[in-house]
Amino acid sequence: MTKFQSLFPETYEASRERFRKNLPIVRSMWSKAELFQHKLAGEEDLTIDWIYSDAVETNQKVFILTTGEHGVEGYVGAAMMQRFIEKYMSRLDPRTTGILLVHAINPWGMKYHRRGNRDNIDINRTFLYNIDHDPAFNPAYEGIARFLNPGTQIKNLVLDNIGYTLQLFWHIARMGMKNFRDALLLGQYRHPQGLYYGGKERPEETQALMNLYKQMMSSYDQILHLDMHTGYGPRYQMSLVNSALDKNPSAYYEKRFNYPLVVAATADEFYAIRGDMVDYEYALWQHEFPEKRFFATAFEFGTLGNTLYGLFHSPRVMIHENRAYWYGAKNEELLAKAKHGFEELFNPAASDWKEKAVADADQAFNGILSAEGYLV
Repeated sequence: MTKFQSLFPETYEASRERFRKNLPIVRSMWSKAELFQHKLAGEEDLTIDWIYSDAVETNQKVFILTTGEHGVEGYVGAAMMQRFIEKYMSRLDPRTTGILLVHAINPWGMKYHRRGNRDNIDINRTFLYNIDHDPAFNPAYEGIARFLNPGTQIKNLVLDNIGYTLQLFWHIARMGMKNFRDALLLGQYRHPQGLYYGGKERPEETQALMNLYKQMMSSYDQILHLDMHTGYGPRYQMSLVNSALDKNPSAYYEKRFNYPLVVAATADEFYAIRGDMVDYEYALWQHEFPEKRFFATAFEFGTLGNTLYGLFHSPRVMIHENRAYWYGAKNEELLAKAKHGFEELFNPAASDWKEKAVADADQAFNGILSAEGYLV
């Protein structure tokens, strides 16, 4: 067992309970810290939880850490949240620095080990600063929609994988690899059972976070936000993924933070996203609070790697899981394989992966918090 195994929770409920029990630890520094909750609509006990406190003396800076925007990614995110609380939080200055820690932006997805919420909405395609947009803005997705969501039960993985590989190569030959990935990952708003669906209305999860971000920008002169994600990039090197709206080049941040891998969320460096949460914050800052100092980035812990195998295997895993969720599988073994592959894509079990993920997070926490002037 890895020495960091205890950081990684087994269930949404266990993760939430641990997070709530951190309140006295936060209060030892911020005496007025409170635990807040947004209960999702419905009968289930699903809540977005956050611990917040103003600075003790004057609101100069605020530090924000968020997890679980893509539900299943919340398990690694919760580990990094706990790591921050145990190792770095005591190095902040509560006299001038406020704190906002958010557990499980997408609690339904975390509980049920899915990426989207109960309506299959990818929360990170819903943070649109200008809500009026053309739902058909990604027409290339229409050409691959049937490939991504065949609409049938999983019956034979061998035949499915052969079919997937042939169709994937055909689409890549037809569109080019870059155009295929752009169409897949950008987001879409017309296929409710499809991958990367952004919904038709703003979800309650999104609105709750938008309210928090506006509150933080209204209350502080400097805002620093770190958001936790998993899935893409090299398997053993976490990427810092900056907003496409950040004007500084990635190389600038690699030097500034003393961190080896920084990319922008653009089609050239990572992949482009419509409705990205950090992009929303940048738009909010630029349009409404330009006098403030603001920086936000995502920790993206890669799992399959950015080799050809990873690039081909990742969509297959997501297609199988989504297909099994909507249409089922012929037997429990096929269903279990679909779920296991998906879990490994976003919450790997390997102890060496977890150890390297924590080491990368440590390097990034140190580099960013130091450079932004948060450590004392």
